[in-house]
Amino acid sequence: MRDQGEVAIPGRPESVGLITISHRGDLDRCTVLFDSIDRHMPRRGRHYVIVDDEDLQLFAPCARADRQILPKSQFMPSWLRPIFGLRWRGRRYWWSLHGRPVSGWHVQQFVKIEAARSLPEARFCIIDSDVCFFKDFDLGRIAHPNPTPFHVHVGGVTQDRPRHKLWVATAARLLATPVPALPANDYIDQIIVWDQATVRDMTARIETVSGRDWVAAMCRDRDFSEYMIYGAFVAASAIAGSRHAVTHESFTRTHWEADELSLPDILAMLRTSTPRERAFCIQSFGSTPVATIRAALSTFYAEATEKQNDIKHNNVEV
Repeated sequence: MRDQGEVAIPGRPESVGLITISHRGDLDRCTVLFDSIDRHMPRRGRHYVIVDDEDLQLFAPCARADRQILPKSQFMPSWLRPIFGLRWRGRRYWWSLHGRPVSGWHVQQFVKIEAARSLPEARFCIIDSDVCFFKDFDLGRIAHPNPTPFHVHVGGVTQDRPRHKLWVATAARLLATPVPALPANDYIDQIIVWDQATVRDMTARIETVSGRDWVAAMCRDRDFSEYMIYGAFVAASAIAGSRHAVTHESFTRTHWEADELSLPDILAMLRTSTPRERAFCIQSFGSTPVATIRAALSTFYAEATEKQNDIKHNNVEV
């Protein structure tokens, strides 16, 4: 596994596909994401926006040549069927003969993995729908021949994170690797880059270990995280590791709480961002209005324009 300090050779940004899984409740936030991608990634691969089948028409106006709106059913096995009319704690459920019903949260992970396995690009940048870019993001730096960025939060899984502990154990079980001692590494982030060959190798490993289809194996092991499984696989595989470069920094400045942020709060996030942070995320379960997010972005861009004009003016005077 290569070190993050190596100099990146620009690749072809068009060779990196973008994947976003969304739903009707996040449509407004998605439009903010789309606008930010158009502004900060003028050269990019196709953006695949994958939504519930019944939401296709709702998202259709967002489609364009480089942004496809695709149905979730395209990336799901035919034997996994939605249970119409059943919701528990706001979640939809799907049933199969391979295990207990799985929730929409599980299905979202299956879809993400299958999309990265089957779509045309060899590398994918997976972006949550509540993310918004506020700086230029050069996809050429994460495209081939550069190694795939591999985000590692060292020791991020501790005793006081019970769900993460289950995800670590499930990844080890699915991949037949030793369960790491705590604190264990965490591989979850808001913007993740996946290598297609590695995703395919990972699912093949799950099928070899379980003796069944990889989705069916995951249906039987319900406490899982797609990012934790991918991270555990890369960490355990010399071949997969050689395709990646470890980084301990995120591309995203994230506000994890559900409280409502004000315009000054959001501006403070943007102004104090690190050089690597190119986007910010205010969790969609929070109460911050999308209008406030848009207003903060407008103010931030106006400040940047004013600063650039001041620099030009001072240079002329000199």
